Amino acid sequence: MAASSAGGFTTPFLSIKLQSLHDDVSFLRLHCRSFELSATGELRRHRRFFSGIGNGEDEKVGERVQRLGGCCCSSDSVVPKKRREQWRRFDPKKDSSIARRVRSQALPSLPFTSPTVRFHSKPRCTPRNPGPQSRDTPPKRDTGIANEKDWGINLVNENLNEAGINEDGSTWYRESGDELGENGYRCRWTRMGGQSQDGTSEWKETWWEKSDWTGYKELGVEKSGRNAEGDSWWETWQEMLHQDEWSNIARIERSAQKQAKSGSENAGWYEKWWEKYDAKGWTEKGAHKYGRLNEQSWWEKWGEHYDGRGSVLKWTDKWAETELGTKWGDKWEEKFFAGIGSRQGETWHVSPSGERWSRTWGEEHFGNGSKVHKYGKSTTGESWDIVVVEETYYEADPHYGWADVVGDSTQLLSIEPQERPPGVYPNPPPPPPPIDDASDLSPSS
Repeated sequence: MAASSAGGFTTPFLSIKLQSLHDDVSFLRLHCRSFELSATGELRRHRRFFSGIGNGEDEKVGERVQRLGGCCCSSDSVVPKKRREQWRRFDPKKDSSIARRVRSQALPSLPFTSPTVRFHSKPRCTPRNPGPQSRDTPPKRDTGIANEKDWGINLVNENLNEAGINEDGSTWYRESGDELGENGYRCRWTRMGGQSQDGTSEWKETWWEKSDWTGYKELGVEKSGRNAEGDSWWETWQEMLHQDEWSNIARIERSAQKQAKSGSENAGWYEKWWEKYDAKGWTEKGAHKYGRLNEQSWWEKWGEHYDGRGSVLKWTDKWAETELGTKWGDKWEEKFFAGIGSRQGETWHVSPSGERWSRTWGEEHFGNGSKVHKYGKSTTGESWDIVVVEETYYEADPHYGWADVVGDSTQLLSIEPQERPPGVYPNPPPPPPPIDDASDLSPSS
């Protein structure tokens, strides 16, 4: 069972328990009413590009999003069984302007609901010239890192170099190769693509698998495209197996990057996900996201780290702003070991005139079934500092761990490595650099 944090957001977790509650679109929805967005035709026009390539769960947003400004907090690893205390709010009579603004943020916002985006160009290949079918569909948002079976990577064993024309005048090409390099390096790849007859719609796709004599293995895909409306997209996914340089423990890493831009308005989104696992239970997961819809922009970052020995660190930070100067956000962090740890966070809002409201909070947990120290304050004068007896539940292991990723990486593990070249020193070279999780979050131009 997932519990909400101080600002009404839910702990991010790549698990069944907390599927996509860190949806940055939901984060935008939570606040859009305070900027007087309406359900007019203009807003519905905006929906097409964003929710059309979303995860299709807009109907459930109202059930998941909780009120901004709640004072009592917990996460998926710390779930109080007792009824949460209701802290004293600020006096609306004394702080009426701030009260109206904070309440407006908590109101249910307008849904971004619309059918999936459809593209008209689906060329068929002639019987004489069979070729790859058009892949002109943009990626979906907030879907995390797909398993390899969902990508359908099918590398051919022979070298190809072919092209053709479809019945509707669109063209296609497909080619493949097998490259060898130093230290037993091998890369098998297949590349394909096509475009419409008038050139307004285009798509490209590349699959690859890499290996060397040290046991390093990699599987990946890169896709890109654009349609007649000017919408464009790009995504890549990869997973790799290698041996840690210091511990000699097997490690599997997976990552995904996705982005899309609208051709008709100032709108786009970007997201980057990564997961790292080793055979001893060490696990790291995280995501960075960015989005823009005309005058509004939003960001989100979150991470989880399990050391495999009972220590867990989780954090999240999300914020948004408008061109008028209004800004708001919510962040928290928790550290636990064997049920003992702390949590702290802040929810904040800045008006166009620079007036700032914030609420900070914290919790100190002293073990399961023991006392919990809760404290906090806000810029409106509210405060609390109490100790309660509260039974909490602590989860020291990730919901999806080493055994799960091994079971979902059968194609990666089946890659046959090359034999060690004669005369090569038996110790393997250092593994490739880790996935850069601090790259530019803005969609490319």
